[in-house]
Amino acid sequence: MLGSIVSHLLGLVGAVIGGTVGVLIFRWLVSQGLYGLMIPGAMLGLGCSLLAQHRSHARGLACGLAALVLGLYTQWRFAPLPANPDFKYLAFHFYDLAPITQIMIGFGALFGYWLGKDATLLASRAGAPRSDPSSGPS
Repeated sequence: MLGSIVSHLLGLVGAVIGGTVGVLIFRWLVSQGLYGLMIPGAMLGLGCSLLAQHRSHARGLACGLAALVLGLYTQWRFAPLPANPDFKYLAFHFYDLAPITQIMIGFGALFGYWLGKDATLLASRAGAPRSDPSSGPS
C-alpha cells in the first residue's frame, strides 16, 4: 500500500517536471517558427512514467486529463482566443480553435495517457524473469 502511494507521488513529481520541460520545449519551438502543441502533454506523461514504480491505468487517465488541461493552458498562454482572452472562455470554446490545434491537443492528451500509465525507469523488476548465470549456453 505504502509503495503504491510512493509510486503515485513519484509519478506526480515526474509529471510536473515533464510538463514544465514540455512547455519550455514548446516555447522554444514557437520562437523558432515551429508548432508542437502535443509536446507538453506527451512530456507530462513521459515524466510521470519515468519516475513511477508500477503500471496504473488510473494514473494514465489522470495524466491524460492533466495533459489535456496543459495543452489548453499552453494554447491560451501563447495564443488566446481573440474574442475573450480568459482561460475559462478558451476551455468552454475550444471548438473555436483551428482543427489542427484541436488535433494536437488531443494527441498530447493521448500520449499523456499512453505514456503515463506505464512505469519505466524506477519500475520494480521483481516480476521480471532472471537469467541464471550457472546455466551457461547448452
